[in-house]
Amino acid sequence: MEAMVLHGPGQPLVRETRPLPQPAAGQVRVRIEACGICRTDLHVVDGELPHPALPIVPGHEIVGIVDALGPDVGLPAIGTRVGVSWLAHTCGVCPYCGQDQENLCDAPLFTGYTFDGGFATHALADADFVFPLTGLDDPVAAAPLMCAGLIGWRALRAAGNAPHIGLYGFGAAAHILAQVCRWQGRTVYAFTRPGDQAAQALARELGAAWVGGSDEAPPRPLDAAILFAPVGALVPAALAAVRKGGRVVCGGIHMSDIPAFPYRLLWEERQVVSVANLARKDGEEFLRIASAAGICMHTTRYALADANRALADLREGRLVGAAVLLPTGAGQ
Repeated sequence: MEAMVLHGPGQPLVRETRPLPQPAAGQVRVRIEACGICRTDLHVVDGELPHPALPIVPGHEIVGIVDALGPDVGLPAIGTRVGVSWLAHTCGVCPYCGQDQENLCDAPLFTGYTFDGGFATHALADADFVFPLTGLDDPVAAAPLMCAGLIGWRALRAAGNAPHIGLYGFGAAAHILAQVCRWQGRTVYAFTRPGDQAAQALARELGAAWVGGSDEAPPRPLDAAILFAPVGALVPAALAAVRKGGRVVCGGIHMSDIPAFPYRLLWEERQVVSVANLARKDGEEFLRIASAAGICMHTTRYALADANRALADLREGRLVGAAVLLPTGAGQ
């Protein structure tokens, strides 16, 4: 198999040929058709997330075909198209797992961070943590759903039933979530990097009622705001934009420090909350929603060997929508 491997924080990924992995008990092997590139992958590669299991194959927005089963695995069957996401395994015995909060497990594994991921032609996965992708026949379109979509859905649930909702950072997650919000009948306000005309045009195309830079104020108070941009300074900006009793949801796994801000921005029962990882039930719920909502994916395709260029494009803000890696030699 071919894989792009990270050997140290801040280093370019190295293309390597490895033996085809064999699934252990409880695992399946997936022949990868597409793997989305998430900002979390960038945080792993750039060393902003501590203690990756180096050397590591990044990538946790995987879509592919099950081509081998480990011992005692009956489902998913060989030939099934599945998705693999960030949460690779949980312990099942810690207090969080016991309280239906597996996203907060004390001893988890994470795809592309502490368990080899999808910047490769093949990957192993826990059979209990893959999602059969019934009705999602385009692997490239489905790949970003496996994290940008799932964490966006969890963030939207955390925002509550907000009819007027702001999305800060109009990348892969926001362009999916904007479509879900419009399908649900919510009004979307899109905040981009100041002057990012391409992202603003996409937001308008996807039905945002208002589009502006993150340094601008919306035309009315928001009921909630979700932050996908990893910029701590947007927290007080979003607090200033939400109404009394409104909520600001931080949807990223990493964010720069939040600067000091006056208490009056938080007062009147405004809230700041974060979402962490995701649970399998999030995936099950969201994939049903994604199919019903008819989400249209805006993607840029890269060959597996071009993973470093794709990461650089994401890092420098040159992407509109989602980046997706297409492995070569996946059938070998």
